[in-house]
Amino acid sequence: MISYQEALATISKYPFEPKSGHLKLGEINGHILNEDLYADRDFPPYDRVTMDGISINYEAFDKGQRSFEIEKTIGAGMPQSSLEDTAKCVQIMTGAMLPLNADTIIRYEDITIEDDIATINVDTVKPRQNVHFKGEDKKQGDVVLPKGTVLGAPEMIIAASIGKPTLEVLLPPKAAIITTGDELVSIDETPLDHQIRRSSNYGVQDLLKQWNVGAKQYHINDDKQLIMNKLSSIISTVDLLVLTGGVSRGKFDFLPEVLEELGVVKHFHKVKQRPGKPFWFGTAPNGSTVFALPGNPVSTFACANVYIKQWLTKSLGINDQTIYVKLNQDIDFAPPLTYFLECRAEFSSSGELEATPFRGHGSGDFANMSQANGFVILPSDKLEFKKGEVYPYILYRKDF
Repeated sequence: MISYQEALATISKYPFEPKSGHLKLGEINGHILNEDLYADRDFPPYDRVTMDGISINYEAFDKGQRSFEIEKTIGAGMPQSSLEDTAKCVQIMTGAMLPLNADTIIRYEDITIEDDIATINVDTVKPRQNVHFKGEDKKQGDVVLPKGTVLGAPEMIIAASIGKPTLEVLLPPKAAIITTGDELVSIDETPLDHQIRRSSNYGVQDLLKQWNVGAKQYHINDDKQLIMNKLSSIISTVDLLVLTGGVSRGKFDFLPEVLEELGVVKHFHKVKQRPGKPFWFGTAPNGSTVFALPGNPVSTFACANVYIKQWLTKSLGINDQTIYVKLNQDIDFAPPLTYFLECRAEFSSSGELEATPFRGHGSGDFANMSQANGFVILPSDKLEFKKGEVYPYILYRKDF
């Protein structure tokens, strides 16, 4: 067996090479930008008023003038106008172009208006206040979004503002998920006493969907030749193959043997961790990456969150920052294994992210996963983990 750290390092050596494509703005969320985006004009494109009120020439105020006759009224979307008499003012609305000969905005809350005379009721007025000046944010030709940016709602706003209805992005891998095992039946079937419904594959499928990876589902019974035939067909069509079950040492765990016969290079089999010790990783002759995960739901889910996510982030060049949590109770764990312990992380009243562990009944006990929102990673070189100690955290659901 290899260590958790060795497994991560090995997986990082075998990224896939993503292709690029163009997606509409409504489809880009979570994808990686594969081009630099440039400002097509200054940001903002004109001297933009940021408060409803009046626009004045500050020099008049500086000389002691406090009452200003309203010369005209300007709203957003109107062409630029001028303050013809600098002893007067222009009534103006948020988003409008600052009039020529005016340089300062006084908000409505700081004035009174009677008979078209605006009187300033505050003593302190700063020159150029409440104006967002042309080119203050970006100049025409500046990079507004660099290549490699993870795209989301803010990036959609920026892209739309520069007239980019479609963006070049890195396309995620094509994927397939295969379950194996005679004991597994479809979710719409009533299982016999010796059977269970397929479930862990749906957790993996949803995780992949969160990472913008679509995956087809397949099931193969425990027949070596059947597994051989179906795997050889499926593996040639995908970049990512996720197998669940059939990787341990049982009489009907044919996957390691079949993968070897198909020419898939094994990079490791078994990791010093709990859950998910029988985890198998390799690469196929056609370049497909194979993750063969243990079949127990918690094992499958933990390995997918830890290792498949690592592979995707490395392949796409994403800087995935590690989250750390503080334990809020003592934990004992004797085996010399890295322990992925289900927890619920929440912010305390002091603003610290604290983890409440859920210790279930092994890797087949998946009921706790609905209460938890991640796995705390406890290192293999300790037996006791004390309240208040800080450890890395794999967040699989953000609900705080």
